[in-house]
Amino acid sequence: MSVLSEKEKEEIRQALDNCKHPLFFFHDDPDGLASFLLFYRYKKEGKGYAVKAAPRIKLEFAQKVESYGADQVFVLDIAMVDQEFIDAVKVPVTWIDHHNVLEREKVRYYNPRKTIGQNIPTPYMCYEVVRQDLWLATVGCIGDWHMPDFAEEFRKQYPELLPEKITTVEEALFASPIAKIVKIFSFNLKGATSEVEKSIKTLTRIEDIRELVKEESARAKFVLKKYEKINSKYEELLARAKKAVTDDLIVIFTYEEDKLSLTKDLANELLYSHPEKIIILGRERMGEIRMSLRAAKYELPEALKKSLAGLQGYGGGHEHACGAAVKKEDFEIFVNNLRNELTKQDYGKSH
Repeated sequence: MSVLSEKEKEEIRQALDNCKHPLFFFHDDPDGLASFLLFYRYKKEGKGYAVKAAPRIKLEFAQKVESYGADQVFVLDIAMVDQEFIDAVKVPVTWIDHHNVLEREKVRYYNPRKTIGQNIPTPYMCYEVVRQDLWLATVGCIGDWHMPDFAEEFRKQYPELLPEKITTVEEALFASPIAKIVKIFSFNLKGATSEVEKSIKTLTRIEDIRELVKEESARAKFVLKKYEKINSKYEELLARAKKAVTDDLIVIFTYEEDKLSLTKDLANELLYSHPEKIIILGRERMGEIRMSLRAAKYELPEALKKSLAGLQGYGGGHEHACGAAVKKEDFEIFVNNLRNELTKQDYGKSH
């Protein structure tokens, strides 16, 4: 399957080829990171900036473009880019994404929801452009719960990482050797900005996925050390989160942690173990509960929007995976609102 047209692939490729100082903004998750790495390893120039928290490029990001002296901006896997940012920067902007379609001016915008009506992760499109580093594209797509059609090609090259018995993306994410690579990507984006920047720089130098598996090179050992440090905390939280699972349809688990956000990773694994449940995984920080929401059998975005009405909060995302934040004092109200909205979906299915 081809997501981008030949014309679109050539447009993006020329944007990469014809710049000298590109700045790459990308979402701080495995598919965003893989998208950046695919482009950076093709171009071998530029700087990557992981956009943490809400995936949005606001006017203030224009200063980063100016201070770096960028002659081209690439926005990868970011759901929202403000028109004020596009207007403020004086260089071309290429935006590749797969979230809800937005209308913007003066930007090259590529979104499969707009062109082919499908939700295909950003690294899939980046791979179509550069046609190298198949392993990065596969890790990125699987990290976003999408088994790409080129997974079979990956399986032939790396049969030990994606065995024949692994047939679904859920199995790949949680019951195959490639799962660890996805977590290595995710966990190296956690923590202080200075640490994240070192990890990103190191990952740009990883030549092949087996370098991470064999743990032989100094650069592989660097990112694995970071992974192991975060993973110990993750396993502790996961054990606690599993105890929050009851007969209730909604699983609610919150924890206090000022610096480390693992809500997305924990919510994904809980959903894999309990696909019939609605997962609310929250971290308390600065008077807010910052959440990852997951539900395999319910559609979340509209229910989330209605649940936040009248509250101090924000949120959005995909059909079955969203992020949100509300003030701590509004959290219980929000949960009740969400329960009511999702109950209406159950009612609709039965009538």
